[in-house]
Amino acid sequence: MKTGELIALLSNDAPAARGGRFAPRLLAAAVIGAAVSLGVLVAWLGMRPMHEAMRSGSFWMKAGYTSLLAASGLFVTVRLARPGGSIGAALWIAAAAVAWLATMAGMETMRTPDGGMAHLWLGWTWQVCPFRILALSLPVLVGALLALRRMAPTQPALTGAMAGLFAGAVGATVYGLYCRETAAAFVVVWYSAGVAACAALGAAVGARLLRW
Repeated sequence: MKTGELIALLSNDAPAARGGRFAPRLLAAAVIGAAVSLGVLVAWLGMRPMHEAMRSGSFWMKAGYTSLLAASGLFVTVRLARPGGSIGAALWIAAAAVAWLATMAGMETMRTPDGGMAHLWLGWTWQVCPFRILALSLPVLVGALLALRRMAPTQPALTGAMAGLFAGAVGATVYGLYCRETAAAFVVVWYSAGVAACAALGAAVGARLLRW
């Protein structure tokens, strides 16, 4: 019997995953990774004045969006960390967050004259935003994958992708402490692109690193 067949057989007979002990470990890895990402942000790009940012609706819009994505990625990763784990309904949190921001982007588009449409969707930083988010996500992704190495996921690529979704959203949250883009249209495209890139990287690395 091949290893993959044995894993499938064991996971079919395994009870549903319980992430009670793993969740604090993953959160600890995420907090450490986020602290490293914050240090990188301060040294690399700096931070916008927080007293100014916290009076801005766009700051809270971005923070709310990335926090919902992070929560979704966290819940799904915890479920997938053990044999028998499944995605469950938590991924709908991410879907709802994207739908909410896409609706806001649509409303912005209807209110924007033709001459301002390009800036609405591209802002000033579209060429660098996804790459910066990916770079700031890497410390969190490394911590999450190392924590997962001590578990027994039976779907390594999917588990890595969800860990990447979580890490990418945390990295995007950190990046929001610097970014001055204000449009929901910009965020739903370019922030999401950075998070998706981290999820893709997590899937590629997880397929190998998390394999039994």
